[in-house]
Amino acid sequence: MRTASLDGCVVAITGGARGIGLATAHAFVAAGAKVAIGDLDVGLAEQAASALPGDVVALPLDVASAQSFSGFLDATRAALGPVDVLVNNAGVMLTGEFLAESISAEDTMIAVNLGGVIRGCKLAATRFTERGGGTIINVASMAGVAGFPGVATYCATKFGVMGLTHALREELRPHGITVCAILPGIVHTELSAGVQLPDTVEHFVSVEPVDIAKAVVAAARSGRAISYVPSRMRWVLAVARWMPERPRRLLARVTRTEQVYLAVDQATRDAYHARAGAGD
Repeated sequence: MRTASLDGCVVAITGGARGIGLATAHAFVAAGAKVAIGDLDVGLAEQAASALPGDVVALPLDVASAQSFSGFLDATRAALGPVDVLVNNAGVMLTGEFLAESISAEDTMIAVNLGGVIRGCKLAATRFTERGGGTIINVASMAGVAGFPGVATYCATKFGVMGLTHALREELRPHGITVCAILPGIVHTELSAGVQLPDTVEHFVSVEPVDIAKAVVAAARSGRAISYVPSRMRWVLAVARWMPERPRRLLARVTRTEQVYLAVDQATRDAYHARAGAGD
């Protein structure tokens, strides 16, 4: 297992102006890396960058656009040097019943959560191949290995990210490129605002952005394929996958998790959707 130093490494982070992305920027800077914060909200990215010490730049980025993503990586190189690590973090979660979900909501999640990651992997891997190596870290979700009512399309995109990660980890290895995935539980960010968990479940599956940031930095150092945060969820999800359907459904009812993404604080979710629905 690698114990690579990150001192002086150039790290590009998508969706880096808030939440997990911002916490990850802080963690990499603390590890001695140079960081590019990419975000649709350039003003917020600039505020974030100005509050960080060291070599940090804020750059515009729309992960749904190949031209924008390529420009982000090129601008990072011009400002900080060739990218060593790409963190595909940008994502949106638009909740609600699948049959009532708008086409625009579906398109946004697919374009950002899956298309953006595919695009980032290809653009970064092309550059890494020319340099002889690099690291790609995809921030997926527990929803990438388990399906939850109320976030069907979101789950589909995150399952796609996991499939992509597994495939590219093998395909790109001969080029010296390491591809990893981080699987967070429910993170206390705007993305999950309004999701109301029972207290026992909240304490078991919820984490803070800083916890995910630590896992991302650890993966950049070690090259670990899959990191669950919190780590105990690896075993919970493994058991759930092998559990027969009837007892699994009973457990979901008992723990009141079957409606977590449907029985939400709708006003809070609507406020998030109003911003994130535009692909931010």
